[in-house]
Amino acid sequence: MKILVAIKQVPERDARIRIDAAGKWIALDDVEFRMNESDAYALEEALLLRDAHGGEVVVVSAGPERVGQTIREALAKGADRAIHIDCDNLGDYDALGSAHLLAAAMRTEAADLILTGLQSDDLGLGQTGVILAELLGIPHSSLILKIEKTDTGLKVLRELEDGWFQHIEMPTPALLTIQSGNTKLRYATLMGIKKAKTKEVRRVTSEELGVAAEKTVALEKVTLPTRQKSTQMLAGTPAEAAALLVQKLQQEVRVL
Repeated sequence: MKILVAIKQVPERDARIRIDAAGKWIALDDVEFRMNESDAYALEEALLLRDAHGGEVVVVSAGPERVGQTIREALAKGADRAIHIDCDNLGDYDALGSAHLLAAAMRTEAADLILTGLQSDDLGLGQTGVILAELLGIPHSSLILKIEKTDTGLKVLRELEDGWFQHIEMPTPALLTIQSGNTKLRYATLMGIKKAKTKEVRRVTSEELGVAAEKTVALEKVTLPTRQKSTQMLAGTPAEAAALLVQKLQQEVRVL
């Protein structure tokens, strides 16, 4: 069973964010990076399937030279090999463009299963995985919590709204976008880190793949949230004030 896993390198959650001079993204010169959280869960699901049923896990990631650090982390955790799409201007690609990059790199692999995270921690669009499936012409499902291999394909558990879940049987090849938090992520062992240095990392450029940076959606402006405080006095009887407080918590603050 050959499983491809798309992983993305994103800024650390605790990184100190500054807006760049153009005001269209954050300044990246002094930011630490890590593997996107839901992509890490996608990798874990792939490794569990490989360990149980055999085959290989191949990670695919696009970005500049620094992305190699995240790729090596995936290899140290147990991925068998990797494809690095060398692309210094990944920020010029929207979800559709990124999906075209990944599709071009994956087509020759003839994978049985492709896994991606549900969404990225930086942009949070949640679109790249499902667009990728459409470009490759394979069935897909999102918000996946659990994957089981069957004689005819896959059986997956999908999270819906309001505590509801759905079981789906799917053929292969297929693409699944993985929800975070349903499994325990493994750590890279010292032996895994040593083995990662000898594993294959195939580098391919966006030019070699023939995918130009063309945006259908443009991010016009990025701003930091403003901090503000306000105090409101609730008039009326205790019962009236309590009812008004509940209304504000539901409709304005949205915590109930």
